[in-house]
Order: sequence, then C-alpha cells, then structure tokens
Amino acid sequence: MKRRDANTVTGLARLLDMSHIRHSAWRWLTALVLVHLVVSIVHGAAHSEAHVPLSRAANSFVFGVIVAGPLVGLALAWPAERIGSWAIAITMASALVFGCVNHFVLAGPDHVSQVAERWRPIFTTTAALLAAMEGLASALAIRIARRRKIVL
Repeated sequence: MKRRDANTVTGLARLLDMSHIRHSAWRWLTALVLVHLVVSIVHGAAHSEAHVPLSRAANSFVFGVIVAGPLVGLALAWPAERIGSWAIAITMASALVFGCVNHFVLAGPDHVSQVAERWRPIFTTTAALLAAMEGLASALAIRIARRRKIVL
C-alpha cells in the first residue's frame, strides 16, 4: 500500500511540475508578444520620423499580421491554447521573414543602411530586436503548440 501511495504522490508531483513548466512558457510567450508590441511602436515611430515609406500592402501586413496577429493569438489562447499558439507562431514567423527581408536583405528605403543617419541607430536597433523576439516567440509558440495534446 505504501508503494502505491508513493507512486501516486510522485505522479502528482510530476503532473504539477509539467503544469508549472507550461505556465512558465506561456508567461515568457506573453511577455515576448507584449514587448514585441512596444518595440514595434518604437520602430514605427522611427519609420515615420525617418520618412521611410511603406506601400499600402506593406502597411496592411504590418498592422494586420505583425502588430495585431500576435495579440489575436494571445486572445485565442484563452479558450483554445493550441490554436492561439499556432496563430502566434505563424504571425511571428511571418513578421520575421518580412522584417529580415526588408530591413537586411533587399536594397531599398526600408533597408537599415538607407535610413536617414539621424534615425539609423534606433531604426537598426529596433529592427534587430524585432527579429530576435520574432524568432524566439515563434519557436516558443511552436513548442507550446506541439506539446499540447489533443483530447477527443
């Protein structure tokens, strides 16, 4: 009887530890999404002040996918954790590709080397921070989504 009680306690402790890890991952992901929003606002201000134009399509992508997408993912995660996780993963990965291509690869007014010198440090710093956060958030969201079991 004592053996079974010990196994039950061990199993319960393991379950509680897994719950703690899951909640910890969500705290980190939530923090990344919220800090990403703040850095996006600062980057947008640098865009505006440096007179870096964006096309209508690019503006729609920025507001719909980069700014709103991760927030929608967080909101979806309350009732549907897996769907919310995938929404964050997809929008953050999309933002990462968009930002890296436009800020570091393609020559154009949005490339970090072409921004007005006065605004280049803040523009470049926020572009790099966004890329780092988008990569981390996407990877963490995928990890959370894949770990979550489907209950039928």
